[in-house]
Amino acid sequence: MFEEVSPRLHVPAPAIRPGDDPDFSHVAIPRAGAVDRPEPDTRPEDMREMAFSIIRVLNRKGEAVGPWAGSLSGEALLQGLRDMMTLRTYDARMLTAQRQGKCSFYMQHLGEEAISCAFQRALRPGDMNFPTYRQAGLLIAAGYPLVKMMNQVYSNDGDPVRGRQLPVFYSSKEHGFFSISGNLATQYVQAVGWAMAAAIKGDRKLAAAWIGDGSTAESDFHGALVFASTYKPPVILNIVNNQWAISTFQGIARGGAGTFAARAHGFGLPALRVDGNDFLAVHAASQWAVERARRDLGPTIIEFVTYRAGGHSTSDDPSAYRPKEEGAAWPLGDPILRLKAHLIQLGIWSEERHKQAEAEILAEVMAVQKEAEAIGTLHSGQRPSPRDMFEDVFAEMPPHLLRQRHEVGY
Repeated sequence: MFEEVSPRLHVPAPAIRPGDDPDFSHVAIPRAGAVDRPEPDTRPEDMREMAFSIIRVLNRKGEAVGPWAGSLSGEALLQGLRDMMTLRTYDARMLTAQRQGKCSFYMQHLGEEAISCAFQRALRPGDMNFPTYRQAGLLIAAGYPLVKMMNQVYSNDGDPVRGRQLPVFYSSKEHGFFSISGNLATQYVQAVGWAMAAAIKGDRKLAAAWIGDGSTAESDFHGALVFASTYKPPVILNIVNNQWAISTFQGIARGGAGTFAARAHGFGLPALRVDGNDFLAVHAASQWAVERARRDLGPTIIEFVTYRAGGHSTSDDPSAYRPKEEGAAWPLGDPILRLKAHLIQLGIWSEERHKQAEAEILAEVMAVQKEAEAIGTLHSGQRPSPRDMFEDVFAEMPPHLLRQRHEVGY
């Protein structure tokens, strides 16, 4: 016999609250180089443990160690550092512009720069990313003009999407960056569908899906995994676990699963868990998954473990739900400082050259900002014509839209 009790709702809660001392003792971090590198054709059931550890390459001395090291040349690492520094400088300028009323909204990438900047280096032209709003590094690493990014943030007449999207919701087919969706998680099923179409056509291109930890609770995430595991198209399913959704900690979306990467096991997919603040580890794991996809071995789930150092957006005050000092206490450090230390350790970089690069990049970003603001900002200058909302919707404009366009004078 047992004693029956009334059920209660179990609501996960973060271990610490605003005002408490930050504590990441629960985050198990293996030493750099300790995680084995399986062959890309390894069966998912033979690498289940990869979903519970963290692939790391850079140690505390700035050395690249272990089986995942060596995927990038010194020249590529220098460019990667510059890409991350450019993204951080761009972020700072646009955040200030929003506070000055020059744009309506902005979302930072602070602390997460390595993930998108390193991942893009594993792709090739023709591959397609289906991103969230915190992967602008994909564009920067692919050579997309900063002025176009700024024009969209300002919603001016140089905006390539003509005012149809929110600021930071970039789009560029030529640079492999699918239009960002404001309805979270839809990009996951879109990426899988795009990859399925590529497989049907025999097109040697792959898709990369991106999602945050919070959005893995959406049904689209799970629906995408069903199709990915069934049809095994060339798609990489990325989860950026930055510890916090809009205002809820990762445990709300993760539930009883030990890690987000472990969700792959229920679908028979291989999974990797990666130090998202380690540029070299991100690239090596991404390259592994890319090789698997290009060899027609199917999808891979990658969980990038990182920390959202800033607010969710300019509309968010993170001090309302987490300690102010928590970002500084994050044990995986700053991705830019870690790669900088590695390049200095290699003897191809220095503190002096880093300071010089910071000044050069700031000057470049400010010059581009001046160019964009000369076209217009939120409340001044040239804006897209209202006529544009009627264009690029139908191959031939239907009569009812023609009437509506004429009614507003176009």
